[in-house]
Amino acid sequence: MNDSPADIRPSVPLDCCGGLNNVNYSKMDLSLLEDFLKHVTFHDVSFLIAVVTIIFNPLFWNVVARWEHRTKRISRLFGSPRLACYCLGFVILLLNVLRSHSITVAMKAQARWEVMDRVEVFYAGVLLIASGILFVVSSFLALGFTGTFLGDYFGILMEEKVTGFPFNVIENPMYWGSTANYLGLALIGASPVGLVLTAVVAVAYKVALKFEGPFTQHIYQERSQRRKHE
Repeated sequence: MNDSPADIRPSVPLDCCGGLNNVNYSKMDLSLLEDFLKHVTFHDVSFLIAVVTIIFNPLFWNVVARWEHRTKRISRLFGSPRLACYCLGFVILLLNVLRSHSITVAMKAQARWEVMDRVEVFYAGVLLIASGILFVVSSFLALGFTGTFLGDYFGILMEEKVTGFPFNVIENPMYWGSTANYLGLALIGASPVGLVLTAVVAVAYKVALKFEGPFTQHIYQERSQRRKHE
């Protein structure tokens, strides 16, 4: 059987690692992304305020808690590390309420997206909020108030690491449960700007964990070393 010249093609090995270099991006359909971006006004004041509150919150409690760990100024001011931790926790709760309010205002100020305005998206949002509340509440019950609100930095240390639910399902359930709540709120509201702000929340938490995790480990290592010398 003879092959015609048109049927004879050289064997070209598949480029596994550099495959993206062969993609013709000019032929990609970006209409959905363009439509999404049309529904987000990045220079809107309410959006900018929401972004500031999202970034400020973890920055504030990390800076203040580390300052307390180093100087014990807040504990001396309130006369008790536990009372000082309660006061910082109360401030953090107020800041979180302000953040949630700012995100809600930004979502209401900008347009809904018809692509997201569907029943299945709505119920996905409800499921995410239910899951987020479960993770946040169960995490709080497992850690207690001081364990949740940086009691380690005030010298209020837990005797052992919490490994039960929800920590046996996901790491940092308080943070990711909160993120799930915002994502669910964005889906229920069919809000593109809500999705963007949820992404900002996730990035802010991810950055915060890069600092909190190692520092918390350092605090418990210090306690272990002290106990060895006692």
